[in-house]
Amino acid sequence: MNSRPIVALAGGIGAARFLDGLTRVVPPARVFVIGNTGDDTEQHGLHVSPDLDTVTYALAGMSDPVRGWGIKNESFRCLRALGKFGSPTWFQLGDHDLATHLFRTERLADGASLGNVTAEIAAALGVRAKIVGMTNDRVRTRIVTRTGELEFQTYFVKRRARDKVLRVRFDGAAQAKPAPGLLRAIRDAQAIIICPSNPFISIGPILAIPGIRDALRARRERVIAVSPIVGGRALKGPAAKMMKSMKLESSALGVAKLYRDFVSTFVVDRVDRIHAKEIEKLGMRAIVANTIMTGLRERTALARAVVRAAGIRA
Repeated sequence: MNSRPIVALAGGIGAARFLDGLTRVVPPARVFVIGNTGDDTEQHGLHVSPDLDTVTYALAGMSDPVRGWGIKNESFRCLRALGKFGSPTWFQLGDHDLATHLFRTERLADGASLGNVTAEIAAALGVRAKIVGMTNDRVRTRIVTRTGELEFQTYFVKRRARDKVLRVRFDGAAQAKPAPGLLRAIRDAQAIIICPSNPFISIGPILAIPGIRDALRARRERVIAVSPIVGGRALKGPAAKMMKSMKLESSALGVAKLYRDFVSTFVVDRVDRIHAKEIEKLGMRAIVANTIMTGLRERTALARAVVRAAGIRA
């Protein structure tokens, strides 16, 4: 059996759904997920890692199937109680979800690295894939708008991505180091998959860590990406809106242009087959598939298509 890792760069909901399908197609233990930690935030004194948790909960079979984030059958009694004291409640933390953040915060205070804590959480929840944050160092995504700079969760959750984005900045990224074992996993990978995640706020922070983009360029022939834009729209999140506000082409082709230096195969939805020839002119192989993951069957089918296109062998 092939033991070389299958590396996946992942954001939140879209990546989690794809990875749920992927770990049903290939042995989960072979999947090495590099998660975005630029979205990490401190809420009520707790360290929250939204994208890492979204992926972990999905692979543990715990995620809310409707929202795509958080835990299914969740309650919010603690949050409502906090609201009575005048504490802000715009960042939705469920009662069961709070246990994850309490554990993470306590372990980090004890001196454990974010990578070790993430592994402990995944193991406790029965996740067999390896999930690591892009770095153990502090990196925070900042959104530059006409009225000033916003902390990411303020822009995304509190203000519901209403502000026009001029650019995105990753505070601390230039000084950060890739998580231990991350570059080796890319070097040794049978294939590297860029999940259908926002290229700016999910994949962008990962690429901003020194050494990661160069490592991907060195393995370009093994890197395959799934477009998060379908028919000019993002299925989840503000990717399309952000591309327009930054005067970029809001399309699968527009995303392909952002990835052209380190991706050799690009997967687009059937409605975007019209872009296939232009994508191939960028020096990429274009693959057309159904990328809308409405249910488990679609997630698994997309994963199979990517596995075939990437030449992944069992």
